[in-house]
Amino acid sequence: MELDLMPRKKQKVEAPGSRPSLLAQLAREPEKLFSAAFRQQYGAVCFRYIDDTGNIEVLLISSRDSGRWIVPKGWPMKRKKPYETAEIEAWEEAGVNGVVHKTPVGRYTYLKFLDDGEIAPIIVDLFQIEVTDQKNVFKEKGQRQMAWLAPDEAARRVRELELKSLLVDFTPRGKRRKQEPPLVPDEKPSRQCGNE
Repeated sequence: MELDLMPRKKQKVEAPGSRPSLLAQLAREPEKLFSAAFRQQYGAVCFRYIDDTGNIEVLLISSRDSGRWIVPKGWPMKRKKPYETAEIEAWEEAGVNGVVHKTPVGRYTYLKFLDDGEIAPIIVDLFQIEVTDQKNVFKEKGQRQMAWLAPDEAARRVRELELKSLLVDFTPRGKRRKQEPPLVPDEKPSRQCGNE
């Protein structure tokens, strides 16, 4: 009789009803990554000037499911142009309004868990929004964290390599706009949403 003296690795057992990690799911079914067509989303690189020298901060928000740092983004909306969708997502997810540029400043790709448990490759076209107004009351308030960061720090916090590259090299397009005064903590918004 031969004894097996080598210690064995413990197998990770997934709890019933839990979802395997993205990498674990892809390792089991790698063809899913290459068989599905890319889906489209639109996002916003929201920024604000912090001084007279042209220095800026970029807005990151946390995702609701994993808490990772991302930019506001969402699915296409009926009868809305891509830049309008990005503007609406920035308002709903972070309470920011401003001047949106109508042409994308870049794009990145990522993998998303869908509600049905499937994985979909996503392309996100990004539109620049110079934030001129931020409100305390908005649709997803309390569901996400928000952080205004220098572009290089924002790039360090996001996971997607293409988004990191875009943020670290981000240079605003167009002329600088006048910003609203900062919010007083108990101030009520004068309007819910709107294009600037």
